[in-house]
Amino acid sequence: MTEKQLRKLKRVELLELLVEQSAEMDQLREELEAARRELAERKIAAERSGSLAEAALKLSGVFEAADQAARDYLENVRRMCAEERAE
Repeated sequence: MTEKQLRKLKRVELLELLVEQSAEMDQLREELEAARRELAERKIAAERSGSLAEAALKLSGVFEAADQAARDYLENVRRMCAEERAE
């Protein structure tokens, strides 16, 4: 709406426009707040997933170390068995 059109409006019409704009502004504020809450939830989820990924990597390292220890143990048992057979 142009300035010229606004000047031709009556007070009642101007007030109606203000009421409409106020209602629209309230709705936009609610949408903004909802978007902010969703963003905060996504940030928390991203932080948690990062923590979970780190935990998984650490556990993976634990499992790798346990697997290596088991391989070393079996190798030692086989070597000892081979030594006993050789004697």
